[in-house]
Amino acid sequence: MTFAKTAIHQLPNRRLSLMAMAVTAITFVAFHAPTLAQESIVISSTTSTEQSGLFSHLMPEFQKATGITTKVVALGTGQALDMARRGDADVVFVHDQVAEEKFVAEGFGLKRLPVMYNDFVLIGPKADPAATKGKDIVDALKKIASSQTSFVSRGDKSGTHAAELRYWKMAGIEQKGNGYKECGCGMGPALNIAASSGAYVLADRGTWLNFKNRADLAVLVEGDQRLFNQYGVIVVNPAKHPHVKQAAAQQFADWVTSSVGQASIASYKIGGEQLFFPNAGK
Repeated sequence: MTFAKTAIHQLPNRRLSLMAMAVTAITFVAFHAPTLAQESIVISSTTSTEQSGLFSHLMPEFQKATGITTKVVALGTGQALDMARRGDADVVFVHDQVAEEKFVAEGFGLKRLPVMYNDFVLIGPKADPAATKGKDIVDALKKIASSQTSFVSRGDKSGTHAAELRYWKMAGIEQKGNGYKECGCGMGPALNIAASSGAYVLADRGTWLNFKNRADLAVLVEGDQRLFNQYGVIVVNPAKHPHVKQAAAQQFADWVTSSVGQASIASYKIGGEQLFFPNAGK
């Protein structure tokens, strides 16, 4: 009898304990569900988009809109595309249209979408020993080569490096002079080398505007239509790499080319100056 009474008295307490445990479990799941379910994608991109500060501005907005987190690996465009070819990225965001179209034609990307543009500029010492100042990038490179002035090349198969090589080819110059050095580095380090050695360097305007260690450097050549710098986004083809997160990657491509994403790009400024100009669909 004593045992029965004790069991009856304990029953409500046990029910309360079970209910408390259930509530705790539900609360835990509710609190942690977004974290557990949160998707993440890898974006292989360029040092110019990363070092200009654009991604620090864009990615929180993208995550807020979609709940998708991003890991950006900043490389030269050639390396970024190679990374995607290996299946180590879900989407690429780069700036070498010829290489991008080749990437899609080879079946590694689904579709190339234009996103934004800015321009390249020739940076050099304010004294301009090669007398390059003006709007003609081809004429400027001819003067640098003939005067044997120091020039820092990225030399890293990046979009900027590809553009630089196109300009040298337009100038008809194969021997670029004794002052020509390849650093095999990103845009920021190349600018640092130019700043410390008083050399010329081709840079994208976005990285230049965000660059703090300018020393005696200044923009010397700008405004040439050939300095146009277009960026594109491409979702990696799951037919090549089935593990690619196509749906989430497509959400990024759709967002960055949407009116909201384009407005976010346009709103990124340094010192009141806009770094990139959205042109999706054009």
